[in-house]
Amino acid sequence: MKIRNFSIIAHVDHGKSTLADRILEICGAMTDRDKREQTLDTLDLERERGITIKATPVRLDYTAKNGEEYVFHLIDTPGHVDFNYEVSRSLAACEGVLLLVDASQGVEAQTIVNAYLAVDSNLEIVPVVNKIDLPSAMPTESAMELEEVVGIPAENALFASGKTGEGVVEILEAIITRIPAPSGDAANPLKALVFDSVYTSYQGVIPFIRVLEGSIKAGDRVKFWNTEKECVVDEVGVFRPALEKIGSLSAGEVGWFTASIKDIHDAQVGDTVTGATRPTLEPFPGFKPSQPVVFSGLYPTETADYPRMREALEKLQLNDAALHFEPETSEALGFGFRCGFLGLLHAEVVQERLEREFDLDLIATAPSVIYRVTKTDGSVFEIQNPAQLPTPDRIDKIEEPYIKLSVILPEEYVGSAMQLLVEKRGNMKDMVYVGRRVELRYEVPFGEVLYDFHDRLKSLSRGYASMDYEQIGYQENDLVKVGILVNNEPVDALAIICHRDKSEYMGRKIVDKMSDVIPRQMFPVPIQAAIGAKIIARATVKAYRKDVLAKCYGGDITRKKKLLEKQKKGRKRMKSIGTVEVPQEAFLAVLSSDE
Repeated sequence: MKIRNFSIIAHVDHGKSTLADRILEICGAMTDRDKREQTLDTLDLERERGITIKATPVRLDYTAKNGEEYVFHLIDTPGHVDFNYEVSRSLAACEGVLLLVDASQGVEAQTIVNAYLAVDSNLEIVPVVNKIDLPSAMPTESAMELEEVVGIPAENALFASGKTGEGVVEILEAIITRIPAPSGDAANPLKALVFDSVYTSYQGVIPFIRVLEGSIKAGDRVKFWNTEKECVVDEVGVFRPALEKIGSLSAGEVGWFTASIKDIHDAQVGDTVTGATRPTLEPFPGFKPSQPVVFSGLYPTETADYPRMREALEKLQLNDAALHFEPETSEALGFGFRCGFLGLLHAEVVQERLEREFDLDLIATAPSVIYRVTKTDGSVFEIQNPAQLPTPDRIDKIEEPYIKLSVILPEEYVGSAMQLLVEKRGNMKDMVYVGRRVELRYEVPFGEVLYDFHDRLKSLSRGYASMDYEQIGYQENDLVKVGILVNNEPVDALAIICHRDKSEYMGRKIVDKMSDVIPRQMFPVPIQAAIGAKIIARATVKAYRKDVLAKCYGGDITRKKKLLEKQKKGRKRMKSIGTVEVPQEAFLAVLSSDE
């Protein structure tokens, strides 16, 4: 059997899923009845947003022009920076990649990052200039840009259109000639890499594997290298793209197996599966665990849903290895989890998948990054939650994470992009011309990029800018914790950490928003933002007022004063014993990610 394993990698929206559709069509994997856009995007969320979130494998049969039969294993990967981990895992199951470039957009930030990922994995790169059917397409310039920026010779580039199908057969022929066949001997002991997995309620965990050596079939006794869990294989199969049973999988093939694995911790992504009686000598090196960079608290609106939420997170983590979580409690929101994500889009997608796939109602707290705090006694510790920050008198210094940000955009938008980066406390490092566009290289505090940076960058550049970032370590800054007090009681879930220069603006924004959503009481409710003991902003929710002077028409002013004094005393007493319940809507309004 002649096998080729490859992935499609590119920047967001350069046509990976559309090209995959044409390849499926030519290889006869789709009947006319099954035809739809983005066939390999199986989640509803992917289809709605028009982005790929999960890497999806599929097995195809192809007859080459010379009449030889080939088996292709294609993995369609996401393009967004937040799902980079999906890409790196998919590449471990391949020998080569198709690197797509949009003929009208040219090389963008993620194109470069994904190309380097493929180079680091020693994969063969087949460059493809896609979307040549667009009126604004400049295929030759894009191929030259690829040579300039990534160093792939322009004459190696193939020109195609995933939409019309033009040039797709040439791509398939190039896969056969340029991408090497998988090495590995079916006679050796079994060695297979788990690159993904899913959980179903009646089959348990289904690991997705790339067989590197040996073979696997139903009835084999296998074990997982790291967890040392042994099990008997029930079924093995391939992706067409639905799961389809076959007799066995041997070296070079990509597929799945079931073995009644009930505990989701037994089958970890990156683990090696080997024979229980005849194990391989050494495991596959596996993947570096992903490092979460954005943290946010997720809390069920109903406290009774807490156990269901834990179960849902564990099942989702199996399918999304970049998700991290640990339990935490908040005075205001009750029991929940502190979750770590690879970026804001990742956080948004996880929350939405939990709500849809597991039918949960959730509140998410404002996203934050990890800060490093040095106390006056010299001890250093890291915090993800502003509520954990000690009082100002016990802090020697606070350091925040910085990222190396690269923004690629057309020349006419450079001025406004630089203005935005200065506002976000960025330090300019370099400015380079990339083909027809400019690349700005900045060092920026990661916390500043979290909220609205990407949206504002897209709108000021009319959607032409693309960005990519990597973490570069910590730097000390004048950071403070802005606490929120409602009726003189601190509300831990609303505290934020920000730069001193921006603290008044942020504090004012939160108290104004809170004063709109907290219901009126019989007494005035002060809402304050404070740094330590210093109040920096205040708003008051006005009290309901009973008109005690209604029955006083005319007459002596002292009588009216007496009644007003009496009312004032009653209010004061009510205020000292009254408590203000902060409604869920107030948290949702303040913590909503548009702020």
